Amino acid sequence: MDEKKSLWIDGREVAIEGERNLLEVIRKAGIDIPTFCYHSELSIYGACRLCLVEIEGRGLVASCSIPPEAGIKVLTNTPNIRKIRRVNVELLLANHDQNCTTCPKTGSCQLQSLAKRMGIEKVRFHSTHPAGEKDCSSLALVRDPGKCVLCGDCVRFCSEVQSVGALDFAFRGSKAKVVPAFGKKLADVECINCGQCARVCPTGALVPRSEIEEVWKALDNPEKTVVVQMAPATRVSVGEYFGMEGGSITTGQIVAALKKLGFDKIYDTSFTADLTVIEEASEFIVRKTKGEKLPQFTSCCPGWVKFAEQYFPELLPNLSTCRSPQQMFGSLAKAVLPEMLKVDRKNLVVVSLMPCTAKKFEARRPEFVVNGEADVDFVLTAQELGRMVEQAGIRFKELKPESLDMPFGFKTGAGVIFGSSGGVTEAVLRFVSEKVTGVKLDSVDFLETRGEEGIREVEIALGDEKVKIAIVYGLANARKVAEAAKKGESPYALIEVMACPGGCVNGAGQPVTYNRETIRRRAESLYEVDKSLQLHKSQDNPYIVDTYKKFLGEVGGEKAHHLLHTHYYSRKRINDEGMVLVEGGENKKVEIGVCVGTNCYVKGSQDILRNLFHHIESRGLEAYVEAKAAFCFENCKSAPVVRVGDTLINDCTFEKACRALDAELARCGVTASKAE
Repeated sequence: MDEKKSLWIDGREVAIEGERNLLEVIRKAGIDIPTFCYHSELSIYGACRLCLVEIEGRGLVASCSIPPEAGIKVLTNTPNIRKIRRVNVELLLANHDQNCTTCPKTGSCQLQSLAKRMGIEKVRFHSTHPAGEKDCSSLALVRDPGKCVLCGDCVRFCSEVQSVGALDFAFRGSKAKVVPAFGKKLADVECINCGQCARVCPTGALVPRSEIEEVWKALDNPEKTVVVQMAPATRVSVGEYFGMEGGSITTGQIVAALKKLGFDKIYDTSFTADLTVIEEASEFIVRKTKGEKLPQFTSCCPGWVKFAEQYFPELLPNLSTCRSPQQMFGSLAKAVLPEMLKVDRKNLVVVSLMPCTAKKFEARRPEFVVNGEADVDFVLTAQELGRMVEQAGIRFKELKPESLDMPFGFKTGAGVIFGSSGGVTEAVLRFVSEKVTGVKLDSVDFLETRGEEGIREVEIALGDEKVKIAIVYGLANARKVAEAAKKGESPYALIEVMACPGGCVNGAGQPVTYNRETIRRRAESLYEVDKSLQLHKSQDNPYIVDTYKKFLGEVGGEKAHHLLHTHYYSRKRINDEGMVLVEGGENKKVEIGVCVGTNCYVKGSQDILRNLFHHIESRGLEAYVEAKAAFCFENCKSAPVVRVGDTLINDCTFEKACRALDAELARCGVTASKAE
């Protein structure tokens, strides 16, 4: 072996083959050097000091921040190294909330794993910091500062990969901590709920918010009919929770587990992914034909949608108006299933099984709440399903596969590949190509859409015209293409965006893994599922055709638009001119009073008030609007009654209240752009 291209690790010669640092060379040699703060997709930080090695003639160094050099001699397991690593872990444990038995990350916590690996049975040091208050404000995540080890993984991911910066270090020295901006709660900053901070967090300091107890209550209620939809990416990940190989396809076992848990019907989100393909692709064809509102951005990813609302409200007209497959299913289910299953709408509970934490936030958006009832009632991540299966004592690996329920359990391969970056684009192209050319596709694969790069450009011939398309994951990458589109410099007609690296297969709700090969295998398995199915194009799904015929009418028609499409709004809190002052320079608030007297309460006023609170907060209107409970407007026959400003609204709904609020804000000179 040429000495110029190799080094020595524990007496063995190892080739240098383009690795970024010494740590990667050591791991390639089969030695698992412990780390907290190192992720190959993030910048090198060198804070945890667990990856220490000894280089002959140089002493102890952090292997993550040293480039590999030819000829150096490295030791990875000396008595001194073991002692220092052990002390470092003990010091981390000393200031760590050690209630490990009740931690959601038990079993996948790196600190717990390292303590066991180092043989630590007692922590000799005393804590010097209070645990800190747990932050449960977010609909998607829970932040527990008492479990933070200051590794900075969440900070760097949010800044470097997502370009959001919702978390950062504050204070100095021994008082340093990771907090949201200005010490606010996570729900009060520009977090886009992607949860990737929780995915890379090595402890339980950031975890997905659990809705397990709420789902158990629904399942235990004999008056409720509980149905569940399964997202494409979960079928290739849930098995990992039970020790199966990464990317194992467990659709049938998941269905069997859900039935044992007590769900009445198990459907497939891939069904409404097929619907999304048809609606979104048809929308794209119309835009392309008219040359309007291009490039068209996809809108399946709620993390990306909130990012666009916060940072690129000028581009909101460019986002597809299609709801995500999750929300299409919820809307369709609440409209169709009550009659189909012979159940009252109020007793129908729709649960989603998702790979994503942002879906929890999406399900609570006011646009998807009708008369106080959410289209999707609860969202479980793949991790949460794993815990429910364990709680029920079900032996997952021993389950015999069972079938999904019809009609919403039938899907094509196009709906399944949605879970991988590039999958939405490929599914759309399978529709658009046939629609534009009028020629049936013999080969449905658009291999050029697949890949691992964060920004991929493809050029597709659609009839006589070539169309450029961008496929993007990671919101820092999305920011680049969005900036170009904002300036009118985008060469693309269609842009697919997913917040999570690699797509939904790498969502924060998936079983925890730090192995990139596992993520790659999940994506490959989705394409294997596609190949195993008989139909690969959404337009060929007979149950989709039947759904349009029976329930939706024409593609993009009035009813389809009502159930399957939505709108977005700016979430900018401060405009370029600063906060707008109204009525003589004073920020006088619009007052909303919602009667909670008996008649109004029985008819849903409490739900109206709750939704108004969320609506005001989500639009950043706190400085302009104050909503509160009122007792009686002496108009009980027309309950529920709501007062907006000086206007009394009888037989009020949440939608009526929102329209009245918009009108009152406009009268006061506060437009959406000014307020947000």
